Amino acid sequence: MSLIEKSDEDIIKIAEPIWNNLIKSSNIKDYGGFTKDFSSQMLYGANEVELGKQWANNELISSLKENCKPMGCLRRGIYVTVIYKQNSSKIAGDFIGRLVLGEEDGSIKVFGATIF
Repeated sequence: MSLIEKSDEDIIKIAEPIWNNLIKSSNIKDYGGFTKDFSSQMLYGANEVELGKQWANNELISSLKENCKPMGCLRRGIYVTVIYKQNSSKIAGDFIGRLVLGEEDGSIKVFGATIF
């Protein structure tokens, strides 16, 4: 069964360890850990220097709280976007986390990840 044919519950179970790894790796500014599930397309655009600049200039992405709440899934074409309610340990308020998953070479990979 392809990723987009799975239930929201099943997709969230797949996404949870990926999202948790992104949070942990971003908080400690670990490039290798952060990019380990990236698609080849994402790796091309996420070089270590650019990510280092983002970590240095954006307090939010290095202060993300773990155990965030998934809000649901959106399907578009061959990708599934999982939306999270995300919080920071340093910045007050709620944020939206967006994790775009797809399939590449028989594996589930990250095709997009943002916090806003």
